[in-house]
Amino acid sequence: MARTDDRFRSAYNKLLDICSAMQPGDQLPPETALADRMEVSRTIVRNALQRLDDEKIVRWEGRSKTLIQIPEDSHRLESADTYVSTEELEQRFLEWILRFDVPAGTTLNVAQLSRQFGVPAHSLQEFLSGLSRFGLVERRQKGGWTLLGFTQDFAVELSDFRMLLELNAVRQLLQLPEDHDIWQTLKDLRQEHVALQDDIDSRFHDFSMLDERFHTTINSVVKNRFVLEAQKVITLIFHYHYMWDKRDEQERNTAAISEHLEWIDAMLARNPERSIAAAQRHLRRSKETLQSSLKVHRHV
Repeated sequence: MARTDDRFRSAYNKLLDICSAMQPGDQLPPETALADRMEVSRTIVRNALQRLDDEKIVRWEGRSKTLIQIPEDSHRLESADTYVSTEELEQRFLEWILRFDVPAGTTLNVAQLSRQFGVPAHSLQEFLSGLSRFGLVERRQKGGWTLLGFTQDFAVELSDFRMLLELNAVRQLLQLPEDHDIWQTLKDLRQEHVALQDDIDSRFHDFSMLDERFHTTINSVVKNRFVLEAQKVITLIFHYHYMWDKRDEQERNTAAISEHLEWIDAMLARNPERSIAAAQRHLRRSKETLQSSLKVHRHV
């Protein structure tokens, strides 16, 4: 990722240099010509143009790329060391939505949010593009993004999709050989669940991270890039909604630990029927929890 960021920043700064030699109202060259001149791909050129449009340096409408203002030194991009990681971006974005209960239909200002989250605008564009495949955001016809939001329909569809993916993961996990690392990992997770269960009164807040690790472990056995991307987004959404819904948190986490242990024991016993049944029970309860948390956010 660092090399990709470095390449983008270098290309973006070159594009600023091109704009600096022009006058407001001038048209930038075609994307192909810019790519040749900047020695980068057209994808990077388009990402750079999108940032120029977000910063209101260029008005980009189809093939028309009109210079609005001469760039200033403050527009240039600095070292990647000043930016947060992709994982941190994901966390900051979802925390922002949940903490401030950002309503559906909100227009997302990429330039403003990239500064707020401490990431380059093109990284935020790529992240939003990934979320758009799950119907959480959508690209506006004239540029920019709109938050579609966490609706009840979204929760139902996401939960049903999660059920399909995780049950498939369980079936693949149970086919792994006895010397596979997953079995020791499950045993270690079982011990952590039991330890948390024994100390639940003072440590029930710790379940959120353990829940995330447990589901990530189950899904890790699936070697499919499309499935892994979907699972990553689903895990993020479930994890952060659980964090912000504090009603009956100890009771809910206590029940979930028991469900996890039942599921783990069934998998360690290599019992497909028990494993699938335990997984279904837990995932159905998770669906109810997600739907409940959405109602909480709507009335905060």
